[in-house]
Amino acid sequence: MTKYLISFPSEAMVLTDEEFPMVFAESHAVIEEAKAAGVYVFGGGIAEEVAPLLVSADGSVSAEIYPRSELKGGFTVLELPTREDAVEWARKIAVACRCPQELREFGYDPAS
Repeated sequence: MTKYLISFPSEAMVLTDEEFPMVFAESHAVIEEAKAAGVYVFGGGIAEEVAPLLVSADGSVSAEIYPRSELKGGFTVLELPTREDAVEWARKIAVACRCPQELREFGYDPAS
């Protein structure tokens, strides 16, 4: 089976204070559904208040990251039999989160 990344940048989720509890509950319900279906790998949100670091091959650490590599928002990784299944789960998450989701497929690596 293939692993898929379903994600959105934090600025895509525009909610009122009244909407947030409902979106929180609905998005967690989709995650519980994915867990019950046995397709959930992991997920969460990037801690945007914690600055990223670049760790080089020589072990040095820098606050400078790759240009245009900004990563923020929420993500879910699911393991699914088909891309069509991945699209359906991305749709469920989009409905629950009230924002479009990006869908990416992980390349297969037999050693991982």
